[in-house]
Amino acid sequence: MGARPDITAWRPRVEGIDEVFHAHFADHAYPMHTHDAWTLLIVDEGVVRYDLDRHEHGAPSSVVTLLPPHVPHNGDAATPEGFRKRVLYLNASQIDADLVGRAVDSPVLHDPRLRHRVDQLHRALERPGDELEAQSRLAFVSERLAHHLGDEVAAPPAPRGRLAHQLRDLLDERVVEGLTLRAAAERLHSHHTHLVRAFSQEFGMAPHQYLTARRVDLARRLLLGGMGAPQVAASAGFYDQSHFSRHFKRVVGTTPGHYARTGAAA
Repeated sequence: MGARPDITAWRPRVEGIDEVFHAHFADHAYPMHTHDAWTLLIVDEGVVRYDLDRHEHGAPSSVVTLLPPHVPHNGDAATPEGFRKRVLYLNASQIDADLVGRAVDSPVLHDPRLRHRVDQLHRALERPGDELEAQSRLAFVSERLAHHLGDEVAAPPAPRGRLAHQLRDLLDERVVEGLTLRAAAERLHSHHTHLVRAFSQEFGMAPHQYLTARRVDLARRLLLGGMGAPQVAASAGFYDQSHFSRHFKRVVGTTPGHYARTGAAA
């Protein structure tokens, strides 16, 4: 009997991603199969060998692999220790279906910057409550994939400074309830990647960082006003107590409970 695989899978609250799949396989071999979604794969340990369109390919830890939908492929370990991988299944909104042929011809992407961005995206997806960060990171991953497939997205002509301030206004209006990147892009008639880049260049921080800072500021006022930390987490727009505590300590330098007690002592 082979070793039991170590698998984690979930559907995140991020538009454009159908599934996140993390797995460590010691001896599993995938038969020929297909997916409805685009398969974006990075390998953290070992090497995956697979066949795509009657051609053999390898996926070591240094590359990013993009497998198109509806094209059969298989996969197994190319090393005795098996492999550890992280996969994002991206729906058709992220990559044009007309680019399937190009992905079949070149599924292996030698791009350290892209691999780093995919890794950052996975880390954001592992933290419930950080969906706006994940949306922003997904936008840059999709842009990079489009670059590799020769499908560059033209930036809209709107001045970046004006767009940045318009997005800040939208975030200020929705500090507690939040705002998806796609909704902001539709409201401001801009591509979501261009919107994130414009904001970051104008203010020196990403939109998700700005929103988190505004929520922490609100939480500080509520704590000093006597509201308990569990109630503050929800009232300030955080996903849960853990999400609140992590970001509060990162910004303020101490836990919400300790911060509240110092205010009471004063």
